[in-house]
Amino acid sequence: MSKPATKAANSEFYLARMAATSFNDKMASREGAAEETGIDRTRLARIELGSINPYPEEVLLMSDAYDAPQLMNFYCSHVCPIGRQTVEPCEMLEFDRMMFRALGALQDAEQISKMIVGIAKDGKVGQDEVEKMRTVMDFLQDVGAAANEMQLWIKKHMKN
Repeated sequence: MSKPATKAANSEFYLARMAATSFNDKMASREGAAEETGIDRTRLARIELGSINPYPEEVLLMSDAYDAPQLMNFYCSHVCPIGRQTVEPCEMLEFDRMMFRALGALQDAEQISKMIVGIAKDGKVGQDEVEKMRTVMDFLQDVGAAANEMQLWIKKHMKN
């Protein structure tokens, strides 16, 4: 059995590999993970230590082998230069927290729907409607984040 890493202890890639040991003992070592993913052991070490960024294909391999769909979101929202500007980070929440977050995000849907209709009536956004559009935007970001968290949970827990 390998000892826990100290330098890579906060790495999302390392943490996902360690979580995978619950169903695959090979993941306890980088050698075993290298066998399972096809990623060279030293490259895997450098990815976990943060000295290099993984290629998107490697993230897909790790995500699949580690049963960690959250790695894709992490990569896109924290590593990829385009994704950092366009992809919101999301957490892998427990089922009850995820559902309450989704319900909370959707709570104002009817009010926001009426706001959108009011703004769109004349086909343009006037100066007096800019603040309402910001409210709509915030609402949509909240709903989007909740939807992303639900998708992660489903990918992780409902294989079929």
